[in-house]
Amino acid sequence: MTTLLILLTIFAVFLLAMNLWTRSLMREGLKTVPQMGQILPVRGGRIHYVEKGDPNAQTIVMIHGLAGQLQHYTYALVDKLADEYHVIALDRPGCGYSTRDSADLALLPEQARMIAEFLEAKEVSGAVLVGHSLGGAVSLAIALDFPERVGGLALLAPLTQKLPGTPSVFKPLEIRTQWLRRLIGNTLAVPIAAKTAPHTLGAVFDPETPPSDFLDRAGGALGLRPSAFVTASEDVIGVDLSISEQVARYDALRTPGAILYGTEDAILSAPHHGPPMERFGLGYEVIEGAGHMIPITEPDRCAAFIAGVASGIAAGVALPQEGQPMI
Repeated sequence: MTTLLILLTIFAVFLLAMNLWTRSLMREGLKTVPQMGQILPVRGGRIHYVEKGDPNAQTIVMIHGLAGQLQHYTYALVDKLADEYHVIALDRPGCGYSTRDSADLALLPEQARMIAEFLEAKEVSGAVLVGHSLGGAVSLAIALDFPERVGGLALLAPLTQKLPGTPSVFKPLEIRTQWLRRLIGNTLAVPIAAKTAPHTLGAVFDPETPPSDFLDRAGGALGLRPSAFVTASEDVIGVDLSISEQVARYDALRTPGAILYGTEDAILSAPHHGPPMERFGLGYEVIEGAGHMIPITEPDRCAAFIAGVASGIAAGVALPQEGQPMI
């Protein structure tokens, strides 16, 4: 019994030390990447966002991917579009400086509902949604459930289909028990993330090189928080639980737009997620040699792609018939 108590005490001290280390890293991350926008409450949480450009111009709404934040867009893309468009970049519910109240809000229809409520509060309709990675799946969910808020889709390396398995770099997030998520998030996850950041970023950006200022200018330091780990884990499970039902509804998709992928994307397979959406009216383009993080590594190409979709919407480009690509 004495040995067991000693072991339990050692384990408790270890967890306490990890928690203190986590708190220190979290404070450093918040200091490195302070809140840069405004907060708007919605049912189930709050949405943090930044906006630039003329509010009377066509609105472009940017939705980031898994374990990301709006700085993925403010890094380069927002400024490239703000002279001509009204651009809103937001933190998905639970990410960055946005919040969500419970794990069930990670389901795609719930994330779509929260962002649609945000758009309604901002009196935004007919927006061009720019969704990267998981943000692409959320954008499609908004287009399906709240079509009045969406005028077009400009999707960057989007998740559109059910995955055969979680990408290996995100496997540690595949936790289905909330208490375990919170325990790991408040003890082990953040210190491990800090130590393995170069490897993780290398895998996400592969075959391209992560920018040296990713942790501050691209907001990566916000990942060094317990809430970031918990939210990302909830997202992995929430998407797995809801993507099949969404895929089954694509026949009802009536929003024009297009998809842009890097041919060397190491996170999501371009052939698996891009071409299948052509039959639902979305064009498909590629950037030769590019990886997954094209909003950061290929901002000029992405900006031109987004502007092209927005211009097509403004010009009243008709939806193609099933099986015909967007022109």
